[in-house]
Amino acid sequence: MAKIAFFSTQTYDKNFFENKSDKHHFEFFETRLKKNTVQLAEGYDGVCVFVNDKLNADILKKLSEMNIGLVALRCAGFNNVDLKAAEENNIRVMRVPAYSPEAVAEHAMALILTLARKTHKSYNRVRDGNFSLERLTGFNIFGKTIGVVGTGKIGQAFIRVAKGFGTEVLAYDKYPSEEMKKNGVKYMELNEVLAKSDILSLHCPLTPETHHIINKKTLEKMKKGAMLINTSRGKLVDTSAVIESLKEDHLGSLGIDVYEQEEKLFFRDLSEVIIRDDQIARLMLFPNVLITAHQGFFTKESLEEITRITLKNFDDYENKRESENEVSCKLLKDC
Repeated sequence: MAKIAFFSTQTYDKNFFENKSDKHHFEFFETRLKKNTVQLAEGYDGVCVFVNDKLNADILKKLSEMNIGLVALRCAGFNNVDLKAAEENNIRVMRVPAYSPEAVAEHAMALILTLARKTHKSYNRVRDGNFSLERLTGFNIFGKTIGVVGTGKIGQAFIRVAKGFGTEVLAYDKYPSEEMKKNGVKYMELNEVLAKSDILSLHCPLTPETHHIINKKTLEKMKKGAMLINTSRGKLVDTSAVIESLKEDHLGSLGIDVYEQEEKLFFRDLSEVIIRDDQIARLMLFPNVLITAHQGFFTKESLEEITRITLKNFDDYENKRESENEVSCKLLKDC
């Protein structure tokens, strides 16, 4: 029986994982895995972590010294894990590569529709007894051009949703999808997609190449008044540059479910605390900005799939089986 230490545990993690397997023993910690909490993993066979847990070389070395051989991610992204250090310390890294692409895709479209029709503002007005339509003018999604950066599983799910609204879809990806081409998606260079899109939605992983893919220069290439949506990774976007573009009335609107410094904020109730992050505080003041706290994945179906695949990863590790969910420098031909 493998003993697994869960970090960054939320109530829903316990609800979905507890009593789901008699093959493993789980211990749930609300704290994140970091330098001053790594000792909590002592005596366990593996750790189960989420997007804001830090698994750098020092942390992985300490885990190895405690005879921990597994890092199981409850997410698809693995940019918070030093894969080279994991390999050097004989630690296997497994993830959940595709739990529900539709969940994130639908959330991206929800952000678009809310910004386009200002339903969040209307909702608040009506609750205050204000039934005026003044300053609530929106715009149709039908007939607009939507640019998609990254056409993996989530990007493709988003494209299918976007096509259903009668939009033209342009895409940028180093590895274009033949299926998407058959569905009428036009692949172009990034600068062309930026220049022609009324709405730009990011669905690419965070890598050294995509870090701040949206920056001062790329924002300047976007249409004046365009909408930017990010439901992928916060560090794809240079927040300072976005704030300046919004202030200059170049970027028309912004919808984000992820944020550069989200590990200090997201998944926590800070309603009685002063928010000391000046950038997100500034963003929250813009009337044309919509922020959600990394909830794109958060559906019943997604959580069930995350649980199922993560339990399978535990089983594969304990039984020393190869896994299609493993990530490493060797498998990715990277590092």
